[in-house]
Amino acid sequence: MNEAKVKRALVSVSDKTGVIDLAKALNDRGIEIISTGGTLEKIKEAGIPAVSVRSFTGSPEVMDGRVKTLHPKIHAGILYRRENEDDCEQLAQLESKGIDLVVVNLYPFEKTVARPDVTEPEAIENIDIGGPSMLRSAAKNFNDVTVVVDPADYKSLLDELEAHDGATTLDFRRLCATKAFGLTSRYDTAISAYFNVAKPDTKEENSRFPSLLSQTWHYLSGLRYGENPHQDAAVYSQPGYRGATLLDAEILSGKELSYNNYNDLNACLDMLLDFSEPFACVLKHANPCGAAVGKTIADAYKAAYESDPLSAFGSIIGLNKPVDMDCAALLHETHFVECIIAPDYDLEAVKMLKKKKARRLLRLPKIAKGRLANDLIYKHILGGLLVQDADEKEVAKADLKTVTKRAPSEKELADLLFAWKVVKHTKSNAIVLAKDGATVGIGMGQTSRVDAGFLAVKRAGERAKGAVMASDAFYPMPDGVEVGTDAGVTAIIQPGGSKGDDDAIAAADKANAAMVFTGIRHFKH
Repeated sequence: MNEAKVKRALVSVSDKTGVIDLAKALNDRGIEIISTGGTLEKIKEAGIPAVSVRSFTGSPEVMDGRVKTLHPKIHAGILYRRENEDDCEQLAQLESKGIDLVVVNLYPFEKTVARPDVTEPEAIENIDIGGPSMLRSAAKNFNDVTVVVDPADYKSLLDELEAHDGATTLDFRRLCATKAFGLTSRYDTAISAYFNVAKPDTKEENSRFPSLLSQTWHYLSGLRYGENPHQDAAVYSQPGYRGATLLDAEILSGKELSYNNYNDLNACLDMLLDFSEPFACVLKHANPCGAAVGKTIADAYKAAYESDPLSAFGSIIGLNKPVDMDCAALLHETHFVECIIAPDYDLEAVKMLKKKKARRLLRLPKIAKGRLANDLIYKHILGGLLVQDADEKEVAKADLKTVTKRAPSEKELADLLFAWKVVKHTKSNAIVLAKDGATVGIGMGQTSRVDAGFLAVKRAGERAKGAVMASDAFYPMPDGVEVGTDAGVTAIIQPGGSKGDDDAIAAADKANAAMVFTGIRHFKH
């Protein structure tokens, strides 16, 4: 087992959770404790003997504590190889002693820079230098030294010492070293990411996309399986992410989320963040099958569900306002819902919705705060990564250009802008039909824009009459326009910019339909 006796420990932590109990247990085992700064004060206040780093090195802390553990006696005591005669001789020449256990966690850099009001000087002062150096030294020398970086592991350490009469095994030390290297890697990545974010005065052309992009992800848990039962899967978090994320959601009811649940809920959350008025959406396979705004959240959900009740079977439901009893009653009547996500729920609403045990209820208050600005989107490809700005472009009434003989009415304009928001979240090629602030037919994910139109019209049926139509990209030919106008569509919103624009406009004029150009498209692949 290659056991290594622990005679001396260096304990210096930013997160002081459990440090007193640990220090007491180490002292009870006769292990000498070296410490510094606030950790030393806390240990001594508890009446536990400890040696200051200053006493151990014979050198004072300097530069307001910036330099205290960066000393040959510290790093030699950690790094010397116990079976190497030259190392032992040089350690004696330095008049130093061996350090067998290093318990260190780092300045809270990630937590500090996550604050929206953080200043650069604050961020810089929270970059730990001595801590990572000691962790790397101890982890490198795991053959002889134990390193612990997480208060959650204190019990495991003490259990190990108890089981092996004050020693640790090689397997335990290797496991601890792996965790230490993971922490220092993540820490450096967070610092790099902070400085890689373009500042307002940055002039470098590619500052938004640095030449070296490093990221670290925290393992949260394994999942039952991936997209299909024969695939393994897990979920990770992105340290320091400040926007609304499913990983902060509280699961109030139902079993654990699956891989597909996460994927669908993420698409749902992305959609919710684009609306400030009461809004509800019903999603399947990361695509909306119904969406609506309303005077109340109950009104919005009722209209969203009625857009396509057939597709709503086994769906994900998102709401951007707290769920009251009126909305809860409608949700409870909906047959087989996988998940419901909302910023909050009335207490009685939760009690009602919990009655169906398989239905997952998620609470995420950050939905109400809206979208994180300047976010980046990452998409893995084989052997690489695609990175782009999030599609945050909002189109207002003033941005629209009327290109037909007839301009849209105010009511049509409101529905056009609503449909344009929904089509943004629909897989390309995408067509959305909407009326009275609700979708009535959606066609998505087709290789032909005309086919997407046929699907939307088919799902709308008679409701297509008097509806408006949104297309995520331009119409290269008039046939896509004609599919809508033949079904009764009265107004169309599209990016424009095709060589076939004139023919598309003529088709709209022929049907006395209004058409507006946005000047931007909303592809979602």
